[in-house]
Amino acid sequence: MIKPEQTLHRKFVISRLRLASAALFVAVTFSSAPPVFAVSKDMVQLQTQIQALQDAVARLQQSNDERMGAMKDLIQQSADSINKMGANVDAMRKQLQTQQEAQGGKVDQVSGQIQSLNDSVDEIKARIATLQKLMQDVQSQQQSMSAGMPQPTSSATLPPTSPTTAPPPTTAAPVVRKGKPSAGVPQAAEAPGPAVPPADELYKTALGDYMAAKYPLASSEFGDVVKYYPDNPLSGNSFYYQAEIEFKDGRYPAAIKAYDAVLEQYPDSNKVPVSHLHKGMALFSLKENEAGTRELRTLIQRFPNSPEAMQARSKLSGMGIPVTPKH
Repeated sequence: MIKPEQTLHRKFVISRLRLASAALFVAVTFSSAPPVFAVSKDMVQLQTQIQALQDAVARLQQSNDERMGAMKDLIQQSADSINKMGANVDAMRKQLQTQQEAQGGKVDQVSGQIQSLNDSVDEIKARIATLQKLMQDVQSQQQSMSAGMPQPTSSATLPPTSPTTAPPPTTAAPVVRKGKPSAGVPQAAEAPGPAVPPADELYKTALGDYMAAKYPLASSEFGDVVKYYPDNPLSGNSFYYQAEIEFKDGRYPAAIKAYDAVLEQYPDSNKVPVSHLHKGMALFSLKENEAGTRELRTLIQRFPNSPEAMQARSKLSGMGIPVTPKH
């Protein structure tokens, strides 16, 4: 039999073993898991870092948004400036074009006035030449009459006039207009036809008809000047007015041919500059721009200070063509 003392001792040993086991379990458990305080500190630190990172990202995003806004403003301002500059350039271009057109119109007007003055001067010269011719005829007739008059004598009766003392006929050719012979002039049986009026008279008649816009008649009369007096300077003017008539009617090839006659056959004529100008205009009307440009440049080179050269410069500038060729 087991004694009571042994039973108590056994219970005491078992209880001690249980306490030791519990203590060992607690020690093992708490030694393998981190302390609660340490875990909380790490979590707080991690959350703080995450919050700081989020704040930095937010600030970066805000900064980027501000920069993008500033860039958009700059781009918009630049676009507005470019549009404004484009509008200013267009306005300046239109203003320059308007000024060129106005200047070209003024040059055309001045050139037309100068041409009218030249025509008037030509007409006055023709009239003066006609008056001089009439004065010469009158003087010749007076001299003839004086030579044919008998000398006064003491006798009451005048001696009969000898056939050798008859007044000589005048040497002036009878003035014939429109192909009709002068009245009272005897015509020889084998005469070649009516005499041709002087060059200045033919020219005066033709110029008067030109001023009256009788262009077909004037062209024919100018042709008579050229036909009968090819070496007379008035023939150069006649070719020019024939060219002008062709130009007005839109017959540009015929006009160019007549202008060339002035330029080639009468290089000293006062119609040379305007013939260069109007020949160039006729070439432009025929869409022969290169030839027209060469003609106007020739005019500018030969007569740089003439009104026609000023008009040629305005024409070339208005077409966007350089006045001087590029090398």
